[in-house]
Amino acid sequence: MRHGMANKKLNRTSEHRKALLKNMLNSLIKYEQITTTLPKAKFLKPQADKIITLGKKETLLTTKMLMTKLQDISSARKVTKTLSKRYEKRHGGYTRIIKAGFRYGDNAPMAVIEFVDRDVEAKRVDKKKDPAKDKTEEKKLATA
Repeated sequence: MRHGMANKKLNRTSEHRKALLKNMLNSLIKYEQITTTLPKAKFLKPQADKIITLGKKETLLTTKMLMTKLQDISSARKVTKTLSKRYEKRHGGYTRIIKAGFRYGDNAPMAVIEFVDRDVEAKRVDKKKDPAKDKTEEKKLATA
């Protein structure tokens, strides 16, 4: 019988599942929107909501707990400084899941998970700029 088995296994070992969750949480916090499969998004949503709720408390204990869950100082800082301020009047429901069709290769159901009032510019954090624009900016700086 399947009594008391709360979460999905996602066909992974416990270590792999924990690493997957940590990496997806860090990516969601950094970019504020990620595309993944529907079961993974459903697995991530309650954990992301718990992280935001934890960040809203702002004590030393919650900061340490954020660091153990995320293991990334920049993500923990963003949760405590930016996201907790953004959602201080909201009582839960910080993320949403939007179904996004099916993946081409294996027909897996895809979904977009994002923060409710997300920053659109956060999606471009690691995007490289156009090299042509960089050269023109360098020329302007060199002539100035």
